[in-house]
Amino acid sequence: MSEVGTQPARLPLSICVLTCNDETVLARCLASLGFAAEVLVVVDAKSTDGSEKIARELAHRVEVHAYRGDIEQKSRAVDLATHDWVLIVDSDEVVTQRLEQSLCSFFETRASDTDLAAAEINRITFHLGRWLRHGDFYPDWTLRLFRKSRATWVGKNPHGRVEVMGRVERLEGDLEHYSYQDLADQVERIQRFSDAAAAALQAEGKRFAYSDLVLRPPARFLRAYLLKQGYRDGLPGFIVAVATAFHVFLKYAKLWERERRGRE
Repeated sequence: MSEVGTQPARLPLSICVLTCNDETVLARCLASLGFAAEVLVVVDAKSTDGSEKIARELAHRVEVHAYRGDIEQKSRAVDLATHDWVLIVDSDEVVTQRLEQSLCSFFETRASDTDLAAAEINRITFHLGRWLRHGDFYPDWTLRLFRKSRATWVGKNPHGRVEVMGRVERLEGDLEHYSYQDLADQVERIQRFSDAAAAALQAEGKRFAYSDLVLRPPARFLRAYLLKQGYRDGLPGFIVAVATAFHVFLKYAKLWERERRGRE
């Protein structure tokens, strides 16, 4: 019997986890989810490591599904959930004991409230050797717990989001996010995410503007490093603010590149 399956299924909740080549972090994630009645893992069909094997050992249900975008993959996972209340957890995230306690309290006292549709959870990121508690990375309130019957996926890839009809609360306790293995991993993800963001802008009919390329990156750095006090995280805070600004720069530079190629 799986590790998750040996623990009492206390909460009428489906936890959906998406994974692809995440064998180094997936077991840690799944080990923190034993309080839920259902843990469902959707494995990207392109995954080539041991992620699927780990998922089949530790989760209640596993599905292998071709990835067509962040929104599409998460929508698929939610559609498969057997409970109305759904919690989305990424494979590089861990539910802390304090957050688990908040979830238990939520289902004991408030989940039956028909006016309540969702709850936001604060995510804290570990990167460059420390927990980042300032800047663009924290606080990071994200809507992860919701009634699937009240939820709609909106936004654009790679960062879709859930909109719900009804009241939204906030839960105590952080969701730990082990986002990057190192700085090189962050840069590689910036490359991928900026590609997807530029494609989404072009699909929406957004035209390249020189002012976006020149003004938006430094504005993002100043917001992260000064206004949101990223400097309080020391040198890692500075590096993260620069990397975030670089992401914005690449997004608009790649939009320009796409337009130029279209004219050739």
